[in-house]
Amino acid sequence: MSSNNNDKSGVSSGLNWVTSTVGTGASGVLNTAGSVVGTAGRGVGDTVTGVTGNAGKPLGDGLKYVTDGVEGGAANVAGGVKKAGDGK
Repeated sequence: MSSNNNDKSGVSSGLNWVTSTVGTGASGVLNTAGSVVGTAGRGVGDTVTGVTGNAGKPLGDGLKYVTDGVEGGAANVAGGVKKAGDGK
């Protein structure tokens, strides 16, 4: 009988596969959503700045900064979800 704690039964191995798959899938969705928000925010921010000139630059820049923060936050959450799915 093996006393190695790294041995995994069929059920445990299967659960790890499911958890990893779900974690990786959720991570991908979060990364994609964050990227879409970041990209859209940069585009709208640049448009606001371009249309309004210097008067609208603070608003356009602010929009870009906020959506960049959302993108970065989503990437961090996605990384945590992936690690959790991988059992790390």
